[in-house]
Amino acid sequence: MLDVSKNHAKEEWKSWLKTFLVAFGLAMVIKTFMFSPYLVKGASMEPTLHNQEKIFVNKLKSVDDLKRGDIIIAKGEDSEEHYVKRIIGLPGDEIEMVDDQLFVNGKLQKEPYLSENRQIAKQKGMLRLTGDFGPISISENEYFVMGDNRLRSKDSRNGLGLIHKENVVGKGEVVFYPVSHFRGVN
Repeated sequence: MLDVSKNHAKEEWKSWLKTFLVAFGLAMVIKTFMFSPYLVKGASMEPTLHNQEKIFVNKLKSVDDLKRGDIIIAKGEDSEEHYVKRIIGLPGDEIEMVDDQLFVNGKLQKEPYLSENRQIAKQKGMLRLTGDFGPISISENEYFVMGDNRLRSKDSRNGLGLIHKENVVGKGEVVFYPVSHFRGVN
């Protein structure tokens, strides 16, 4: 009788080990190829995203399916650092900022995600949220990105440069932490 219970315990242990290994393997595949959590560091995307919020990034979205206005995670030059930014210019676009107005391919663009920051800048007596630049032509394999907090953002204008397609990790989808801030990313 004792041998049967030892055998049963051994089989039970093997079953739990297999279950754990399969679950771990699936989690690694999902994190590596499908969805991955990222921590927002700094104020460059405020008020859309806040420092220390955690977001899920969709890695399945093809870079060819990205649109102007999407929030992406991009690898920096050293591949150790990652940036959360908004796509402003797509491959082939020409970008220009004149008197705090964004023009893409000569057409004025609405940037509703800047309304809160524009109000704050106005209250502080600042006439412009974004300095003039351009026109800048974007090559077929690159994106022009900026943070929503234009006064406090390292982006394509000032040090980050254009983002090559290969350095796009994925598209931000959901803020999941803190739980009280749970929402879609837009």
